[in-house]
Amino acid sequence: MSGVAIDTDGSGRDMLSSIQRFWRVLGTGLGFVPVGIGGVLIFPVLNLMVREPKRRRTIARDLVQLTFRCIVRSMCALGVFQYETKGLERLERRGQLILANHPTLIDIVFLLAFVQQADCIVKARLWRNLFTRATVRAAGYIANNEDSVQVLEDCIASIRDGGNLIVFPEGTRTPADGGITLKRGAANIAVRAPCNITPVRIRCTPPMLVKGEKWWRLPAYRSHFHFDVMEDIDIQPFLANSFGKALAARQLTGYLHKFFS
Repeated sequence: MSGVAIDTDGSGRDMLSSIQRFWRVLGTGLGFVPVGIGGVLIFPVLNLMVREPKRRRTIARDLVQLTFRCIVRSMCALGVFQYETKGLERLERRGQLILANHPTLIDIVFLLAFVQQADCIVKARLWRNLFTRATVRAAGYIANNEDSVQVLEDCIASIRDGGNLIVFPEGTRTPADGGITLKRGAANIAVRAPCNITPVRIRCTPPMLVKGEKWWRLPAYRSHFHFDVMEDIDIQPFLANSFGKALAARQLTGYLHKFFS
């Protein structure tokens, strides 16, 4: 009787891949849980107990940084992703305008974990969301409301007050095709503050948590993030070579588009 060979290698690899993906999906979901817990249990208490806005803001931003550091480390430990950084020491200064491209949903999680006393612009709906409104209020983040002039003034005031303002010039995540479209708001902040720009290039391979994808649709194997904090972009040449700040902002936006593309 001739022997029949049964190849189990392929099915075994498929099963292992499925188990690893399920574990990474679970780890991703668990990573968002502390945000909700903090927003419902911790930050409401902070808002009640600490009435002085500046002190409350300082405490809240320290708590956000600690929480997001724990999220990043736990998701790494669970095999959701790996990451590496370059030039991270450039984020240790105060009063910075930090601009980054925005390939994934969790770019802000990394940046808030890296940057001390970070400020950022948040969507107006997060100020109404049960799980986030107490957090953004305590941290004093800037609401992206309909009054663009007020948003611009708040951003400039944050930087002048020593805050480290994180802005995604695209305004939303990069489309799946990788095409970048920048809004002029980030450049307007830079030329009207005025302040130099600390740029951060973010890469994620294979892509995960991209625009238009459900959060649980992760790639077949874990992603690798690379954060490259580049040397500052000097805005003085744009101011010197332009007739007015509006034109300087337009030219700077064009430069940033090429820089991040």
